[in-house]
Amino acid sequence: MSAADNPFETGLDKNAANYVPLSPLGFLERSAAVFPDRTAVLYGARRHSWREAYARCRRLASALAQHGIGKGDTVALMAPNLPEAFEAHFGVPMSGAVLNALNIRLDADTIAFILQHGEAKVLLTDREFAPVIGKALAQLPKKPLVIDVDDPQAPAGERLGAMDYESFLASGDPDFAWHRPADEWDAIALNYTSGTTGNPKGVVYHHRGAYLNALGNILAWDMRRHPVYLWTLPMFHCNGWCFPWTVTALAGTHVCLRRVEAGAIFAAIAKADVTHLCGAPIVMNLLLNAPAESKRALPRTIEMMTAGAAPPAAVIEGMEAMGFHITHVYGLTEVYGPVTYCAWHEEWNGRPSQERAALKARQGVAYPVLEGLMVADAETLAPVPRDGKTMGEVFMRGNVVMKGYLKNPQATEEAFAGGWFHTGDLGVAHPDGYIELKDRSKDIIISGGENISTIEVEGVLYRHPAVLEAAVVARPDANWGETPCAFVALKPGVSASADEIIAFCRERLARFKVPRTIVFRALPKTSTGKIQKFVLREEARKLG
Repeated sequence: MSAADNPFETGLDKNAANYVPLSPLGFLERSAAVFPDRTAVLYGARRHSWREAYARCRRLASALAQHGIGKGDTVALMAPNLPEAFEAHFGVPMSGAVLNALNIRLDADTIAFILQHGEAKVLLTDREFAPVIGKALAQLPKKPLVIDVDDPQAPAGERLGAMDYESFLASGDPDFAWHRPADEWDAIALNYTSGTTGNPKGVVYHHRGAYLNALGNILAWDMRRHPVYLWTLPMFHCNGWCFPWTVTALAGTHVCLRRVEAGAIFAAIAKADVTHLCGAPIVMNLLLNAPAESKRALPRTIEMMTAGAAPPAAVIEGMEAMGFHITHVYGLTEVYGPVTYCAWHEEWNGRPSQERAALKARQGVAYPVLEGLMVADAETLAPVPRDGKTMGEVFMRGNVVMKGYLKNPQATEEAFAGGWFHTGDLGVAHPDGYIELKDRSKDIIISGGENISTIEVEGVLYRHPAVLEAAVVARPDANWGETPCAFVALKPGVSASADEIIAFCRERLARFKVPRTIVFRALPKTSTGKIQKFVLREEARKLG
């Protein structure tokens, strides 16, 4: 039957009444209309209602538009979890532009590359980061319009911009007539991931994916209306795993937190009556091992979502004993953050606590908004047996997979080969269909929720005048999940101490990428001269 003869198609076309492109921007408009006086944002003494938050976001969009910013343009953000970061997640795309939230832990060279590669026309930057941003801007042949974000809680920093954020906002119209995207496939955000080779890759998100994964968070976490969400997860990580849009859809309260410290977290939970928070395993360790004077009794069971390097079962067990209910999720920058979760079965509640924690440490099953998830042979894409033993690569497909890598068609084609997104993560499938990660084929180290490329660190090590050979692998760490461990062979007749090599790296790498451990030894190799990293990984694990 031709389309013309199909009675379900003939005369039943898309129109303004029956089709509106999906976008999370509508969540803000609705919450402001339905719950205008409820608290949207809390930060210290600052408190904005949903009516006020909507007006501020429209002002930001208007101010950007007045400076010629629109569809196809990039607006970069360098800030911790402030109200301004929340506003950028709406105000920037409401202008038609794409938000590029920068990792505040990056070094100047990497930031300069991202700003130039993403072609940022505007940069909103917190003054605390003026030193690193100043060095990055100095490398750019064409500089963006810089707007300084002033925060009384921040250390004083140099002014780099033409004006401050509040003045910029004041120039905008609170009734700005913003428009939804004409196509839900339009880009909404740009996030950079380290990958395993030199420069980071730009991951492009679309409005449709952001909308769906924002709702996926609600479904996977069983979230109810008006959550009080504490921002311990950086908003620059996969756009805060889409939670700026999730919490807004539920007309909840965004509790902003500049620094992730145990005392501040416990205080915020008590003061704001927090119900939900997210964070890497390092945040769980921070809370679990906080000094007694920093801890406070929890007013209720607190929902906590965690991801990154799989949290040790003992940490999950300890957190739940404190009163946190842990939901373990897994995802990547390329899939808008978490897209699998350990969906809990009531019958597991009767199992011993250690066994429950071990079950919860698995990466689980697909979010309701992820159409395909499998562990399969990396070459044939044939699913592996569900025996909990046979290793394969984790593959995903669906509407919450990125558009692709910006200006990198080869990497995009490789990532989507065979009609599946290749995660590069290795795991097994259990008889019940739940997946569990076992290793990473690309040797990425996840430290405190941050991706570290071993090749990048090795490149710095090789520049040290005493280093002959170097290989970097992950070493398990109770606090950070994983930290870089460098195995180094020195040149004949030359000496160097571990402290000297670490200091050398610290001058050339972002602090979180610097190896915490240096082991001097000849590197094990195959007959063809390839370094046997699996041997080194095992040695690093034995170091404790």
